[in-house]
Amino acid sequence: MKNKELQSKQNGTKAVWAGQSELFFHGATQVPIVNSVTFGYENVDDWFDVAIGKKEGHIYSRNTNPTVAVFEEKVRALENAEAATSFSTGMAGISNTLYTLLNQGDRVVSIKDTYGGTSIIFLEFMPKKGIEVSLCETTDHDEIEAEVRKGCTVLYLETPTNPTLKVLDLKRLIRVAHEVGAIVVVDNTFATPINQQPLALGADLVLHSATKYLGGHSDAMGGVVCGRKDLIDQIFHYREINGATLHANTAYMLLRGIKTLELRVLRQNENAMKLSAYLQDHPKVDAVFYPGLESHPSHEIAKGQMTGFGGVLAFSLKGDFENVKIFLNNLELAHLAASLGSVGTLIGPPKVTSHVEATEEERKQLGIPESLIRCAVGIENIVDIIADFDQALSKV
Repeated sequence: MKNKELQSKQNGTKAVWAGQSELFFHGATQVPIVNSVTFGYENVDDWFDVAIGKKEGHIYSRNTNPTVAVFEEKVRALENAEAATSFSTGMAGISNTLYTLLNQGDRVVSIKDTYGGTSIIFLEFMPKKGIEVSLCETTDHDEIEAEVRKGCTVLYLETPTNPTLKVLDLKRLIRVAHEVGAIVVVDNTFATPINQQPLALGADLVLHSATKYLGGHSDAMGGVVCGRKDLIDQIFHYREINGATLHANTAYMLLRGIKTLELRVLRQNENAMKLSAYLQDHPKVDAVFYPGLESHPSHEIAKGQMTGFGGVLAFSLKGDFENVKIFLNNLELAHLAASLGSVGTLIGPPKVTSHVEATEEERKQLGIPESLIRCAVGIENIVDIIADFDQALSKV
């Protein structure tokens, strides 16, 4: 099936077949790993036509690579984007995108609850480059709108947020940003293309840490951005010169993971919902943060723009951080580890996971208490996950 015909198919089908419309070398049905750094031509004219973009082809793998190209096409199809380009890590994708779009004297508006590495870019690196940064209270849409109207080159959003799962009204904020000519970038890592489609809501660019749900197995690192072709072309040019290139071996592993993306995400949505409901009723739990719960402040917004609420939740225990350590140290099934989106449940406090780069004071400014626990639920049977949590909580 040709890629054009796949555009009308559902994401579960795209995850399997997008970018693979033809058989490969010697009739192979699976994407080959092309580790060649350079690509040869029989004559200079063909070589030159590829070099100037007149013909399709590859010259040097820092720029483009056949295996990587299939990965980019698959994510492009999943997000219904015009184009996509990839990176060696999620943070490479975020930093390359921001530094492509922003120059000295420009102004970026964002929220306080972005991923820890992103926050460091906003708080530490961008001011040194002469870029004005305005970080707003995440759920204060009036404040975000007011800051955008003061002048905005890029509006950078992340929803649901990491780690407290706040949800932003994308349609509302994107509309205001476009009124002032701003470019809207949305980090869709937590939601995935299965649960949320920011481009359909009006965003210009969508980012993913492919290390997380796209890969799904905690064994391959990568990043990808997709959206408007004119913007992707600029970001690609910045990346090809700065060299944060996705390797063919890694692209192959991410491709293999993406094929089960819909299956994994639907199971993780279900597991996270059931675990959140269990924790919400537990006497030793102080608060639960999951947009699927009716008690979550952003529940109505999430219902309006998401088809699933994701596999990540956060909660805090009653008492001090000592109780957090007792609980975590007594878990038997869930792994104490950073990252998220894997087939196995991963859990830990933001001070050693999502916001380890930030100081305690910076975490406080971002509204992240030291006692908060983030849990990225896997695809295990939920009965076993809840039993593991129950026995660990009994020790607190």
